[in-house]
Amino acid sequence: MKQAGEAFGVSRETEEKLRAYMALLIRWNARINLVADAEPDSLWRRHVVDSMQLVPLVPDIAGPCVDLGSGAGFPGLVLAAATGCEMHLVESDKRKCAFLQEAARMLALPGVTVHAARIDAVVLPPAMLLTARALAPLPELLRHAHRILAPGGVALFPKGRSVAQELTAAAAGWTMRIERFPSVTEPDSTILRLSEISPVSALA
Repeated sequence: MKQAGEAFGVSRETEEKLRAYMALLIRWNARINLVADAEPDSLWRRHVVDSMQLVPLVPDIAGPCVDLGSGAGFPGLVLAAATGCEMHLVESDKRKCAFLQEAARMLALPGVTVHAARIDAVVLPPAMLLTARALAPLPELLRHAHRILAPGGVALFPKGRSVAQELTAAAAGWTMRIERFPSVTEPDSTILRLSEISPVSALA
């Protein structure tokens, strides 16, 4: 299997940062259970590579990025390390927030801000990119996206086998531009790139 740097064109320095991030995660995971499987090989493919595959899908935009339900930092912290973007990580678990703050400090990512708050309560700058991984069904994610994204902003949502059903459910309340990309880590998964998100009621 290719290393993340080889597969997605990141620098050796970035890959070294990601390796250090994984080592930190493994140490912390023994105390606060950040991920279910902390074996190094599994972590690298299931979480780092899975997050890195979003990098080529990030539009060439300047502005804040937001990751909802960041947990251990996937994909938000990985994207921040790979792209250097201004990244806002939203996570309600204060123990996980402590980990995210330490990881951002260790990786020298001054553009990362950790918000220890529930998504509906957090105050964020209008975002040009929104990500969320394994967080909620698509209709709920679209509600957050409509509130958080700036005009012209884009959402990247990895989805599993239920993507067709979720898109059907979302169509009842939302209109959007939909682009689909196959996952390189999960054959049955799809990455949705969504833009021009608007509630159906707004068009009535």
